[in-house]
Amino acid sequence: MKNHEKQARENFLNGYNCAQSVFLAYTQELGFDNETALKLSSSFGGGMGRLREVCGAVSAMFMIAGLKKGYTENNNDDVKAKHYTLIQKLAKEFEQENGSIICRELLGLDGADNPVPSKRTTKYYAERPCEEFIASACRIIDRNL
Repeated sequence: MKNHEKQARENFLNGYNCAQSVFLAYTQELGFDNETALKLSSSFGGGMGRLREVCGAVSAMFMIAGLKKGYTENNNDDVKAKHYTLIQKLAKEFEQENGSIICRELLGLDGADNPVPSKRTTKYYAERPCEEFIASACRIIDRNL
């Protein structure tokens, strides 16, 4: 297990959301301090604020890809297309490994959730597959970036 995956799992088990868990594992090499990284990624947990849309681990994967290989040119379609090709590749790999990139589909939920997060208990961790999605996102990042 690579260090990123191990660190991301530990982050999740310490109470961080999926996006924070993944993003925080890469802060040193991205040049972020932990507080900034945690704030930046905080909104993406629970599939974007518990809306159960795109998985937080996937969102973090995309943020990391943007920071490592993103573009800054506003009118260069070739550069944008190259980056979007990478993002779609990351998404496809995650979907192939896990069945979806959508939080509610991954968790078998109907839709948006109560904005109050679930208490992190032993039962919560035993029932949630999120730690595996976090690990998957880290492996995909490490393979591709």
